[in-house]
Amino acid sequence: MAYFLALATDYDGTIAHDGVLDGATVTALETLKQAGRRLIMVTGRELPDLERVCPRLDLFDRVVAENGALLYTPATKDKRPLGPPPPPEFVERLRSLSIQPLSVGEVIVATWEPNEGAVLEAIRDLGLDLQIIFNKGAVMVLPSGINKASGLGAALEDLGLSAHNVVATGDAENDLAFMRTCGCAVAVGNALPAVKDAADVVTAAARGAGVAELIATWLSDEAALIDAAIRRHSVRIGETQGDKREILLRPDRGSVLITGTSGGGKSTLATALLEHLSDAGFQLCLFDPEGDYGQFGDVVTFGDAKTVVTPEPVLDAVRKLGNNVCVNLLASSVEDRPQIFASLFPPVLDIHAKYGRPHWVLVDEAHHMLPRTEDAGDGLNLREHIPAIFVTVHPDTLAKQVLRNIGIVLCIGRDSAGLIDSLSKVLGRPCPPMPDRTPERGEAYYWECRTDNPPLLVCVDQPRNAMKRHTRKYAEGTLGEDRSFFFRGQHAALNLRAQNLMLFLQIGEGVDEETYRHHLQHADFSTWMRSSIKDGDLADEVAGIEAHEGIAISEARKLIRTAIEQRYTAPAEPAG
Repeated sequence: MAYFLALATDYDGTIAHDGVLDGATVTALETLKQAGRRLIMVTGRELPDLERVCPRLDLFDRVVAENGALLYTPATKDKRPLGPPPPPEFVERLRSLSIQPLSVGEVIVATWEPNEGAVLEAIRDLGLDLQIIFNKGAVMVLPSGINKASGLGAALEDLGLSAHNVVATGDAENDLAFMRTCGCAVAVGNALPAVKDAADVVTAAARGAGVAELIATWLSDEAALIDAAIRRHSVRIGETQGDKREILLRPDRGSVLITGTSGGGKSTLATALLEHLSDAGFQLCLFDPEGDYGQFGDVVTFGDAKTVVTPEPVLDAVRKLGNNVCVNLLASSVEDRPQIFASLFPPVLDIHAKYGRPHWVLVDEAHHMLPRTEDAGDGLNLREHIPAIFVTVHPDTLAKQVLRNIGIVLCIGRDSAGLIDSLSKVLGRPCPPMPDRTPERGEAYYWECRTDNPPLLVCVDQPRNAMKRHTRKYAEGTLGEDRSFFFRGQHAALNLRAQNLMLFLQIGEGVDEETYRHHLQHADFSTWMRSSIKDGDLADEVAGIEAHEGIAISEARKLIRTAIEQRYTAPAEPAG
């Protein structure tokens, strides 16, 4: 799968020399276009002048002219000013001062050095909100906030593309604005020193030959461009113990598997990664079967404890640039969730293939969404290196298609070595040597499972905001049968299912004392709260009640009810 989907390029001094686009450069651009990439020109020239000197504007999906102030679509001839026209009094003042040369575009006013002093004085005298941008002797006057970066942003919004998935190339100081916003910044060999210093890659050749060099590298070894600009595409997982080496999550190393015992901190680690990804401007799509992520950051959430998700509104939201989307499947039964997931996941992957986003997909409770028993994943057309994070307590039960795409394993909890051993057998490879000790809270094993590298003990980053567990999901939702509590008693004479905490309290009040004491003495309540409710603090408090020998059942019921209600008072229904 391609990661970089578009080239944004300056014209003069980058693909053109003395205003001329030569045949070899045209051939290179055609090759890139035929490979399915988009082409965007970002130039300071005015459109009539550009049409005069460049006969191959048809190669470009969009042209950003006037240094970011005009958006043009060659295929349809549509043009859209991205700012107001030049103030007439300003143009008249410059003409009265005999400023030469003087060019007036749809938004831009341009001249050359050393006229900048007179231009600046006119702006001040008239009290105008205008800025001056320099480009190798050219003096360009534009409304404040308009530059090549803002113009490229408008073009990318038109195309539905993220700047993360764009390679940008230029040669002069006015190119820095848009180069810095893109996924990989490339300076051609003739670029100014300041541009070279700011670039991720500098080509050996100059101008069009340099762009052809870039395109050849791009199509033969795209990973080299990702490596060169790795900080633009990666976020921190944490750092190794001892030497404090930073560990990064990057998009070209395959999917990520977060696994470990229940209540060990998988959701906490996933939340920290999601925060980092969101902060970096990556678009996210979260599949949330248990309603854990609905309050994460700036997300558009579909579904809740009472509303079943339908595909089309979700997919419409995912298609929109800038939306982080959360799919809450809490209202659907555990048995129905794989089918709903299967109706959404392939179209989301298709959107990613076309637009490069959502940049990351998270699938919580992945063993329910993609279980091996149903050969889930066989029809999903999972692609190599899909940018997905799968969270599960049972990695060995995941569909084989998923496991084949795992590149990174993050293992949490004291059973981490056993989980990696089990996973190694599923992957058909020897179990690697383990670190000297098991992960403690706040730590994880980091294993690049496609390499011969052994797992590393990593101190993982913590989220800014802890996951809020006081949700309707646990208080009033419908947990799956595998996560419900069953009051059975010593001889399994009963089979009373509590699929949430409120039912647990209700049934617990009504069952006979013998049944209640049986579960109390076997620490069944705290075990359920730790493994299924995933609340270690609540489990610890209830375990203390269970350990109180001789406690009256009425007192135990009261204390456990208080512990639950203090944490899980269900939110009120919205007004209306």
